[in-house]
Amino acid sequence: MMQVIQSGFRSLPTPTALTLSLAFTLALSLGAMPPTLAADAGYVMPGEMTMALIPDAIDIDSLARLPQVQRDSLDEYGREVFDLWVRPGTGYGSGLRGPVGMWMHSPQLAQGVFPLRQRVRYESDKDQRLTELAIIATAREINNQYEYSAHEPLAITAGLEEGIIDLVKFRRPLSEGADLPGFGNEERVIISFAREVISEDKVSIATFNEAIDIFGREGVMDLVGLIGYYNFVAITLKAFDVQRPPGTELLLPVAIP
Repeated sequence: MMQVIQSGFRSLPTPTALTLSLAFTLALSLGAMPPTLAADAGYVMPGEMTMALIPDAIDIDSLARLPQVQRDSLDEYGREVFDLWVRPGTGYGSGLRGPVGMWMHSPQLAQGVFPLRQRVRYESDKDQRLTELAIIATAREINNQYEYSAHEPLAITAGLEEGIIDLVKFRRPLSEGADLPGFGNEERVIISFAREVISEDKVSIATFNEAIDIFGREGVMDLVGLIGYYNFVAITLKAFDVQRPPGTELLLPVAIP
């Protein structure tokens, strides 16, 4: 049950029906009756993360399988890397959490990832609205509850319209986005690119060429880097079974069996 809520769903292999049924029952027991939009799309909203959902093997401080790295336990190099992440302006000013907390078990890896993260998330030509769209489209396509739930609020803050978020969240056909406020060629191509590069054998030549026309060669490479980075984030979250904090909403819908 715990792993079900953590990972989300997308046409999963056996035992899909049992897993989804358990998740659906859990969501209803938490009082998370599916909104009309969710029900119409074949999903239920899982509701709030609770302490009862955290597996016994999880460290309560780190909310993961390994304990939180403490700065004073590191050597000089490790402390430098710790301070690279845990400072104002990085999103981790209050301390380690989530995937970065696990990366710090290998300080050299944590240092190497930092400039990639800064580049693809904050330093490309795409504004934060389009960047967060690419992130939630990636999280939806790989069905990672932690990643999606962390970034939907950031997408809203960045100005991404509710209709576009729902298009991604419920994996609706892009043809339904034609009349949505804010939904243009850039938004359509970002979602198409994320869906195809993750779930298809390759990105179609039509989608690729349109992405090049809109974003240019550097922009497409940065988009690939952004999608790739958040796949690495998701792999980290899965490997260390990182949990959402109790009291936060699980925002990625769960398919109804």
